[in-house]
Amino acid sequence: MLFMRVRIFTVFFLLVTLSAWGQDKEKLFGPEEVVKPKHGFILNGNADFDIPAGDMAKRFGLSYRIGPAVLYKTESNWVFGTKFDFILGSKVKEDSLMINIKDKYSGSGGSVYEFINNSGERVGIPVYERGYAVGLSAGKIIPFKKSHPDNGLMLLTTVGFIQHKIDIFDKDKAVPQIQGKYLKGYDRLTNGAFVEEYAGYSFFSKYKLINFTLGIDALFGFTQGRRDYLYDVMRADNAKRMDILFGIRGGWFIPMFKRKSEDLIFQ
Repeated sequence: MLFMRVRIFTVFFLLVTLSAWGQDKEKLFGPEEVVKPKHGFILNGNADFDIPAGDMAKRFGLSYRIGPAVLYKTESNWVFGTKFDFILGSKVKEDSLMINIKDKYSGSGGSVYEFINNSGERVGIPVYERGYAVGLSAGKIIPFKKSHPDNGLMLLTTVGFIQHKIDIFDKDKAVPQIQGKYLKGYDRLTNGAFVEEYAGYSFFSKYKLINFTLGIDALFGFTQGRRDYLYDVMRADNAKRMDILFGIRGGWFIPMFKRKSEDLIFQ
């Protein structure tokens, strides 16, 4: 019985001592600081490598998107903003493109089309995929650790306007048939609304200039051809399209977060 009483007293003494030490520690060092998410504007530069699908894959090959974004992050980790992407590509798959004016030995599809100019010389005219997408974004950052509330899974939805066309780059004006208003009869101008979903990891360094995001996205464009007449296929280009881009995106953040004193923190 004595031994049991000694054990009980020892345990009780240890609990009281630990409790008192914890209270003294709080008085000495103050309560532990709770790490809260930062808030403020984020300047963002994005780069995408895209694989086309749907109607986009019938016209173009692999492409890239680059462009800026401006976001605002709240203390509850909601993110809102706007973005602008340039669309760049060098592979055009339209077999019928300029079939009525190009040299008969010129290939179908690719990056260069050949023509016979006014001097009887064969010239090569490069063609490119060019376009842009502009939209409004909204989403949230879901942190993996409470100690790093700004870092985690970023989910963003963007809605906006997308436009693309075939850029026929005759810089020397060597082929009259694709100059001025005639060019519009071949460029396949297309535009419409789009929805984009992004999921990736976001990281904000506490001390250094290492702030980035890396993930995947999918863009769905509900577009339509906008040319009244195409000279090479002799019809209007007003068909509705589903233009899809599956991408791998990397972005670099320049955060301008606020302290409690409302001073800006440039990281």
